[in-house]
Amino acid sequence: MTDYIKKILSARVYDVAKESPLDPMPRLTARLGRPVLLKREDLQPVFSFKLRGAYNKMTQLPPEQLSRGVICASAGNHAQGVALGAAQLGVRAVIVMPGTTPTIKVDACRARGAEVVLFGDNFDEALGEARRLEAEQGLVFLHPFDDPDVIAGQGTIGMEILHQHSGPIEAIFVPIGGGGLAAGIATFVKYLRPETKVIGVEPDDAASMKAAFDAGRLVTLPSVGLFADGTAVRQVGEETFRLCREHLDGIVTVDTDAMCAAVKDIFDDTRAVSEPSGALSLAGAKAWAAENGGGGTLVAISSGANLNFDRLRHIAERAEIGEEREVLIGVTIPERPGSYRAFIAALGPRAITEFNYRYARDAQAQIFVGINLPGGRPEKRELIASLTAAGYRVLDMSDNEMAKVHVRYMVGGRAQGLPDERLYRFQFPERPGALMKFLEALGDGFNITLFHYRNHGADYGRVLAGIDVPPAERARFDAALEALAYPYVDETDNPAYRLFLDDASV
Repeated sequence: MTDYIKKILSARVYDVAKESPLDPMPRLTARLGRPVLLKREDLQPVFSFKLRGAYNKMTQLPPEQLSRGVICASAGNHAQGVALGAAQLGVRAVIVMPGTTPTIKVDACRARGAEVVLFGDNFDEALGEARRLEAEQGLVFLHPFDDPDVIAGQGTIGMEILHQHSGPIEAIFVPIGGGGLAAGIATFVKYLRPETKVIGVEPDDAASMKAAFDAGRLVTLPSVGLFADGTAVRQVGEETFRLCREHLDGIVTVDTDAMCAAVKDIFDDTRAVSEPSGALSLAGAKAWAAENGGGGTLVAISSGANLNFDRLRHIAERAEIGEEREVLIGVTIPERPGSYRAFIAALGPRAITEFNYRYARDAQAQIFVGINLPGGRPEKRELIASLTAAGYRVLDMSDNEMAKVHVRYMVGGRAQGLPDERLYRFQFPERPGALMKFLEALGDGFNITLFHYRNHGADYGRVLAGIDVPPAERARFDAALEALAYPYVDETDNPAYRLFLDDASV
């Protein structure tokens, strides 16, 4: 342990890295009732902590080895650290990355002059190719985590945390991929402040360190989830396992929704957008705090912010579910005019976040509904109980992965027996009661045949509605819409509607 402390204290990282701030998270602090601090490694020049270990390793190499050039395998953040460090030292860098690596990380490495080789579908396949190229070209391999100098470089984060926060810290939460960051931080913190807990956090579908802890030896997982690509490692390192088993106080695992919720928490308090792996430790801190009372200070590592922009859509949709502030339910209601208004009334003043329905000729209608629940899990139980008591058949789909990823977008199809269906695109004001106002304006004389709505975070909601309007009732219906005064567009002749939703087109 003493040898590692010396390595950490003498690590050469500040040629390229900076002492990242330890920022308070006031909104999350208020919610959890205990101080929460965020170590902002996302503010490093490569938007990740990984340059610390990579650069420290390169500076420890003998000049004759360094001059041959370096090679590494990485899902992205270690790669960027190697690319920056090699550019700083003026040496060749070859980076082998899985083909699944986000484009933003690939482009960042190339922009720093590194030679990028895309190979395989995961880290292990990329590692095998990197080892082959190492032998073929005489390059020096830089392991992303299982190396004492890399571990020491990452351990400087623990040194900074204790320097920046001299008061008591109840627990520090560290993301685990291969384990280098957790090994370095835990070793240093436990040497100086053994009373401070250091907790590792892993995705539940990539928990290779937990599997090793449970088995008492290294375990190779058959597969890992790729949502948190920066921690998608099938087997942790031998040295990192040894250090983590000796110094970590435990491991917490979290799911995709919890990571998405943590990304939102970081944005709410800092206006920074974290990658899933970067928010992993904060998700673990929240899960741990929910099971462990007290008011001690919690520290989480924001380990990276290399996020492809197009992933934000998925993260935003899952964040509220991960925070248990949104419930997705399937509800069966009678297929007759007035049923929607009765159902919306049964929901009370709660805000609807999503509403999907398509007419069927059966006596029962199946609707897919998202509902905002400020009260979290207790309010969800109360809502489902009240709907059930009112005679509705309710299916909670908040933990149903297929429903969240696919079914919500596939509700509907062509409906038969609707020769008088009209299709309209509306803008609803984004406030509670807007849907009820719409239903009351229509009254019970018009049957809704299609409804799709999803909250998009704007000040207005986008709604697509199908309504059965017999020709004799057209004038009365048009008058109702004018009185409602919601902006709308008649989409009845839209070719997309005719192709996918209108049975008459078949």
